[in-house]
Formats: sequence, structure tokens, C-alpha cells
Amino acid sequence: MAGIYLHIPFCKQACHYCDFHFSTSLKYKDELLAALHAELVLRKEYLQQQTIESIYFGGGTPSILSAKEINQILDTIYANFNVAPIVEITLEANPDDLIREKVRELSTSPINRFSIGIQSFFEEDLRWMNRAHNAQEAESAIKRVQDSGFENITADLIYGYPLLTDVKWISNIQQIIDMEIPHLSAYSMTIEPQTALASFIRKGSQTPMNEGQSADQFLMLMKMITDNGFEQYEISNFARNGHYSKHNTNYWKGVPYLGIGPSAHSFNGISRQWNVANNNKYISAILLKEIPAENEVLTKTDKFNEYIMTSLRTKWGMDLNYLKNNFPSEFVQEMESVLQENISHGKIKQENEIYILTTKGKLLADQIASELFIT
Repeated sequence: MAGIYLHIPFCKQACHYCDFHFSTSLKYKDELLAALHAELVLRKEYLQQQTIESIYFGGGTPSILSAKEINQILDTIYANFNVAPIVEITLEANPDDLIREKVRELSTSPINRFSIGIQSFFEEDLRWMNRAHNAQEAESAIKRVQDSGFENITADLIYGYPLLTDVKWISNIQQIIDMEIPHLSAYSMTIEPQTALASFIRKGSQTPMNEGQSADQFLMLMKMITDNGFEQYEISNFARNGHYSKHNTNYWKGVPYLGIGPSAHSFNGISRQWNVANNNKYISAILLKEIPAENEVLTKTDKFNEYIMTSLRTKWGMDLNYLKNNFPSEFVQEMESVLQENISHGKIKQENEIYILTTKGKLLADQIASELFIT
């Protein structure tokens, strides 16, 4: 099984915290979409005829596209790839795009999962983030999608920023619970160097993030959401009744995927490849039937470290037998003392040969993984 990710690099405006590749100009949208179709054809052998079980429209803001444009991309995928009879097709969407007519059109398309970028249900927070939608649209978009018959919905929330009091954070989580959304992705606000928010902080016009606040709100999230029937199947992802994201779960489990579009990444188990993060350069190269990408062949050490990093983030944990069967014994021996140290400090728990982060460990996931890496 494998997946396809499509990067749609357009947004109405720039969120202050975002460092993903996008453009606020739609001037060359048609040319870019034509290049996406062409790249799908050029790279149809990348996954070696593996069955596609997940198609994910990300960005950027893919909900900027019309239902017709989305359907045309899907037609190209179905014409060139072996797509499973039951496939998860996710569209990332901003609430302001999900007007009644748009949702009605999408209800007749193959899209069967929405990832809605709510971030907050509070107006002042959305303005601070420079989001394109308002608080009313955040709630009405969800209801509109639900009323149109879509059940497989996830919403994004952000925590750990100065405006977000604990009371507001609890209210945001409760809103997700009350609206019966089956999946939640929640992320701590991070400061990426090239963003507007980073610039504001450097100039002193914005308050820096508080790690203590972020940790406290993460703990609140884990308790509140799991007390209300959600399963934390990955550090930032929570699902009711097995509504896991197939796209993201496959990434954490090392399933191959093809990334289409400027800045999109691909992985085939042997190497990683990433397209140029420039719309014009991407279009120009594809017109010449060239793939504007860099490639990195993964060493045994790379694969070992990646497995540790991804597996420890999930409820399925790190399988020591898998490591012993697929990597040199000295790799496992090298990390063993660090592993035992984290167990003794209550950061990792052992269940037979499976190692899983505890609540305490989830607060330090990246640090723990880096300590276990082979250098």
C-alpha cells in the first residue's frame, strides 16, 4: 500500500506563524495545476505499481480549488495509478472556503474526508494569527460539512500562544467534543525563523512563546480529550472510534508515498526526494519533462533513526524485535543504556518488546528520540 500527497501552494493570505511553501497570488494557478497533472504522469512508476490507499490534498490551502479542479486531478490519479476500492481522500480546507455551494459541489466528488483548519474558536486569536476566517465561520463550516453528510472530519487546533488562556483552551477543546468531530489534531505554536511571528518577536512587538504554558496546555488536552472518548494514537492526533488519519498513520509507519507539487516530499523506502519550493521553477522544469527535485539515499543509520523518531510518537510504539531483525546488533546495543535510563525516569514504558512513551515522555518526545539516535 502507498499514498499520494498533493501540495497546492496557494493561500488567500499569510498566517503569521506559517512557514509552509505558498503564494498569495493566483496568477499562475492554471499553469501550476497543469504541471501537477504532468508530474503525476511523469512519476507514475515511482511507487512501482503499489496500491494507493490514501490521497491527500495539502498546502497551502487546497480548498481554494474548485470541485471541478479537484475532480480533474483525481481523474489523472485514477488513470495512472492503481487506486484501492476503498481509499481515503482528504481535503485540507479553511472554514471561509466552505460556503454552502462549495460544500454541495464537494459532496458529489470523491472527497471523503475533510481536515478543517480551525486553530481557535475565538475571534481575537484568529486575528492575532492572521487567519482568513472568523470565529463564526469556524463553527458554521463544520456544521455545514456535517449537514452535507460528511462524517470523517478532523479539525486542527493550536495551543501555547500568549492570547490563549487555559479557560479559552478548555473551551476550544470542549467545542470539538460538543460538535462530535471524530478526529482532532492539536499542535503547539512553534516559531519558525522566516515567519512574520518570528520577526515580531525579534522586534519586541510580540511576546515570546512560553514553554511552560505549552506543556501545561498539552497535559490539559491529553486528559480532557481522552476522558471524552478519544484515543491518542499519535502525540498530536486524537481519534474517536478508530477514525485514524490513514495518510498520517502511514507516514509514521514508514509506508511509501509520492509527493506532487512544489516543495512536496516523497519516500519509497530507499530514498527521500523533495521538489523545489518555487512555483515558477517547478512549472518550468515540468514543462521540460524534468522533475525539479533533490534526492537523498537513506543509509542504515538514517532508517534506524527515522524509525525511532516516528514509531515513538505513536500508540504502537517502538518494536525492539523489528530493530533487531532489520539493523546491525551494535545499533541496538548502542542505544540500550539510554533506553533503560528513560524507562527508569518514567519517560518510556515497556510492554514485552514494545517501548511506548509515557505521559511524561510525550512532553519530551523529540529530545528522547534524539538521545536514542545512532550518530
